[in-house]
Amino acid sequence: MPVSSRGLEGIVANTTRLSAVIGDKGQLIYCGYDINELAGKVSYEEVVFLLWNNRLPNRRELSECEETLRSLRQLPDGVVELIKNAPKNANPMDVMRTAISMLGMYDPDALKEMSADANKQRARSITAKIGVIAAYFHRARQGKELPPVRGDLGEAAHFLYLMSGEEPTKEAADTLDVAFVLHADHGTNASTFSARVTISTLTDVYSAITSAIGTLKGPLHGGANEGVIHMLEEIGSEDRVDAYIEKQLAEKKKIMGIGHRVYKTLDPRAPHLRNMAVKLSEKVGEPKWIKMSERIAQLMKEKKNLNANVDFYSATVYHSLGIPTDLFTPVFAIARCSGWCAHILEQLEDNRLFRPLSEYVGEPVGKKVVPIDERP
Repeated sequence: MPVSSRGLEGIVANTTRLSAVIGDKGQLIYCGYDINELAGKVSYEEVVFLLWNNRLPNRRELSECEETLRSLRQLPDGVVELIKNAPKNANPMDVMRTAISMLGMYDPDALKEMSADANKQRARSITAKIGVIAAYFHRARQGKELPPVRGDLGEAAHFLYLMSGEEPTKEAADTLDVAFVLHADHGTNASTFSARVTISTLTDVYSAITSAIGTLKGPLHGGANEGVIHMLEEIGSEDRVDAYIEKQLAEKKKIMGIGHRVYKTLDPRAPHLRNMAVKLSEKVGEPKWIKMSERIAQLMKEKKNLNANVDFYSATVYHSLGIPTDLFTPVFAIARCSGWCAHILEQLEDNRLFRPLSEYVGEPVGKKVVPIDERP
């Protein structure tokens, strides 16, 4: 008998070699590596190679991967014009989604040539360009010129450079690089599932990534980190934290960045981001954000036995790096793009169209049509 589960909770929809989220142990695995083994030890580009090849690269392979990504950063002129002409108040995720979709129009063979090599090249191209799209829109909406892409910076450093127009410090680049590593993949989350469902129809890669971006935009998924900063801004100061939490809990409202759908213990990514948030807050002289965060985390652990998740501390990290709040989710998308692409490529290796059942709970069959003039 078919099993009915709202939100597909507890349902295994596919097999994957890419990542595993072990909720009861608070463990995240990429291709056999615990995230704690990777974070701070390998670069984001190494993780990209790992997800796409099921192993870490040697020095030559890493150099080739980096050079390939850097060589594919240039956007088509039409996409640049789209970014320049987008409404200045547009949601950056909408611009990213539309620009990625538009890239598909510059690939006339997107549906004709679906070989593994061709799709892997598309994955490289999209992964290389997605950060440029986000940074260029941020510049364009401020009326600033768009810096030319460079081929001498890693993915994290290049994004920060394009966004600000200045080469970032090594500390800033390294911090964002670790954040990219932590966000690269996360099992069959909503956006990854969306990408796999879309590509399972044998549509093109651009359409699948567009689906994923649209899914990530939601406040219950990637948009949660923006909600954390809005919450901290609403609270305003550390001495108001306790009253705010009491009021939210009394009104049964959600505390952004606390708890997780899968993790039943601590999100393993959170401690890494917390440590970076502490260092950055001290560096930029804005300790109130991390102090407020720490108090919220303490209260929620004491009162609800809930832990902070990856969004809770990533918000403070991004804020301390000078990234605007409405770019938090696009930054998430930049990092996760490599994971989406990996899942798309894996899905196509042994594809089967997703077609789940639904449980009908409507009225019993047998109703008769009443002529329109006789209906009440």
